[in-house]
Amino acid sequence: MTSLKLVIFDVDGTLVDSQGAIVGAMTAALNAEGLDVPDRAAILSIVGLSLDHAVARLLPELDAGLRARVVAGYKDAFHAQRKAGAAEAASPLYPGIRELLDALAVRDEILMGVATGKSRRGLDALIEGHGLERYFVTRQCADDHPSKPHPSMVLTALVEAGVDAHDAVMVGDTSYDMEMAHAAGVAGLGVSWGYHAPDALHMARHVVHSADDMGPALQTLWGIPA
Repeated sequence: MTSLKLVIFDVDGTLVDSQGAIVGAMTAALNAEGLDVPDRAAILSIVGLSLDHAVARLLPELDAGLRARVVAGYKDAFHAQRKAGAAEAASPLYPGIRELLDALAVRDEILMGVATGKSRRGLDALIEGHGLERYFVTRQCADDHPSKPHPSMVLTALVEAGVDAHDAVMVGDTSYDMEMAHAAGVAGLGVSWGYHAPDALHMARHVVHSADDMGPALQTLWGIPA
């Protein structure tokens, strides 16, 4: 009998291309406080971290009070963007992702989950906006855990899904995702289309370059038919 497998997906930069929404919200938050806005690459480099950690890494010179105002401003700006337009327009799915989720969903031995630096409100809104509610048996977010790369999100996902670490894979686009996977004792599968360069994913077991590559990569990791 084949044991249950769990595929845990990061969200921003892995399932959805949210860079426009993220850069726009951060720009609005910093402008509101009269702060200089780092370049796009710098902002995208901190995607995946919980928001307070992301702002601290992006602007380490800020005191705690100002950092908290930037965090609140970012949340408000992001929420305003969501209200102004559909989630699928602000953060579209990457090519082939829905087809990938459909293909994995029909496999009785495979469960899916997400582990993200998003808030619960942001994650739920995105999942509902794209109609993805049926896919994920476990949803881990920044509201309930330490920031990546702490392994808490993955460890909790394993417990909720009832899957052993050696039967799980963490899929993500950042070094934080791969470090989290390693810390939790699960395989890391990097994707090259996100916000960190592929050479930053050196802790990944494999790096794939399209959603179509995911099945063969899982086959390699688990030794089951793709």
